[in-house]
Amino acid sequence: MKIKKGDQVLIISGKDRGRKGKVLKVFPKERKILAEGINLRKKHKRPKKAGEKGEIITLPTPIDISDAKLICPKCGKSTRVGYKISEEKKYRICKKCGEII
Repeated sequence: MKIKKGDQVLIISGKDRGRKGKVLKVFPKERKILAEGINLRKKHKRPKKAGEKGEIITLPTPIDISDAKLICPKCGKSTRVGYKISEEKKYRICKKCGEII
């Protein structure tokens, strides 16, 4: 997968189009990512003990990886990701500025 945990992404489709967020978790088998503050859902939580109140929690839910574009940390633009192999190591590179991500 070209997007990894900790990357900054730009959402390119859906209700959150144009918003940016940090990737919290990656699900490679489902081809989905969990991004901070993106695709939020409300969950109603029941009280566990007597006298305690229930609450509504806002949680991020996974989105498809094709709906997100990586933001290059060097040039700050949303970009596609390429690969460069040198000295037995594989690096991700920015397609716009050519720098190693």
